[in-house]
Amino acid sequence: MISPLLTDLYQLTMAYGYWKLGMHERPAVFHQLFRKHPFQSNYAVAAGLANAIDFLENWHFSEEDVHYLEGLRAPNGSPLFAEKFLKYLQELSFSCDIDAIPEGTLIFPHEPLLRVTGPLLQGQLLESTLLNIINFQTLIATKATRVCQAALGEPVLEFGLRRAQGPDGALSASRAAFIGGCVATSNVLAGKLYGIPVSGTHAHSWVTAFPDEMSAFAAYAEVMPHNCVLLVDTYDTVQGIKNAIEIGKKLKAEGAELRAIRLDSGDLAKLSITARHLLDAAGFQHTKIIASNSLDEYVIQQLKAQGAKISIWGVGTHLATAYDHPALDGVYKLSALQDESGVWEYKLKLSEEAVKISNPGLHQVRRFMRDQHPVLDVIFDFQLGIEDSFKAISLEAPHSSFTLGQHDHSIDLLQPIFRQGKLVYKKETIQEMRARAQYQVSHFLKLHRNAIYPVGLENSLHQLKQRLINQYE
Repeated sequence: MISPLLTDLYQLTMAYGYWKLGMHERPAVFHQLFRKHPFQSNYAVAAGLANAIDFLENWHFSEEDVHYLEGLRAPNGSPLFAEKFLKYLQELSFSCDIDAIPEGTLIFPHEPLLRVTGPLLQGQLLESTLLNIINFQTLIATKATRVCQAALGEPVLEFGLRRAQGPDGALSASRAAFIGGCVATSNVLAGKLYGIPVSGTHAHSWVTAFPDEMSAFAAYAEVMPHNCVLLVDTYDTVQGIKNAIEIGKKLKAEGAELRAIRLDSGDLAKLSITARHLLDAAGFQHTKIIASNSLDEYVIQQLKAQGAKISIWGVGTHLATAYDHPALDGVYKLSALQDESGVWEYKLKLSEEAVKISNPGLHQVRRFMRDQHPVLDVIFDFQLGIEDSFKAISLEAPHSSFTLGQHDHSIDLLQPIFRQGKLVYKKETIQEMRARAQYQVSHFLKLHRNAIYPVGLENSLHQLKQRLINQYE
């Protein structure tokens, strides 16, 4: 269970300020989104919502939390927070409305992954934790889809535990990688917690613990006759392959099988070709070849171009750490606040960079489809609606616009998750999330493999935004 203290201090000091000024109960709207595609990709995959739901269902300041906050001091030695405020926090119950995009859905820059509607103080206190949960898992799920696309349908195993960013990072990475398309993880706790299949071979230490490689292989085959995967590169890789074949013959005679060999070093393309030739010649056409060793989508593409005969890909460090793009630039912005008479005041943040100017309003994302393929996403204010004379303004190039071409239906992406603090969303299985990601990625890439997908701001919302910009300037 995640404590509400998993937050940045300034969230609490702002909450204290809202409370002290009597603003804390004013209804507010916050949106969580990201601004740039990760990995130079042209899409991302939403992930982390189930963990966010668990956090929100248990959101409560405990007696121990409040006791800690009581001990915080300002630079002059006075208590940082008033006792009455801390009592208020301890008695506070989560009461926001939350709308979010389901996990496994393709998403794009500027689209709200999540909308929080509720008391200003509560919405503020949720920011850091929601960003922490959803940013990382969205990043890893996206990386996993890219790796799996490079593998062209061949199984990808997530092997990132030992190089991941701590226990929490490892578990989140395993979960998100499975949503993104990996078939299994080496992380046993992730398997238990999330229902992910687990997979593994043995380490070089198993081989070096025995007098020689052949005796090590024989011993492993004896204890794992129906799950025998042999790591063949501890000493001489080609000889290791030949030794594995000899063990495979003994297993076959006993009614078992050599399931696979694993290559973890050297020229993986050349060695896999040699291994496939030796295995096939010895009658082991069904024995798989697993490869690991600093793999990512780029290395996998290179190996395939070289004719590698690899059946299964074990991807660790570069996947679990999002090695080439270690953080999603997710943000969480206040976009509307009710005044004392109950009228929504639209809010935005200005910037010299147009891409960083936030969008005011109460947002929904509508995805227009044709033959099950996405053709255009439009961000609109659900109070303003969508004009009949449809036009959407590009957020990347505000002087450009999109018109709606042929489509047969549309989907509103943000779905109700909580209403007045109560869960109304039917929780999905991780297998459903994974299936959604696989389906959407495959359909998306058929039309948009090398193109930037069009996402626009609905014209009436764009006009409102421009009026506010002019007003603040």
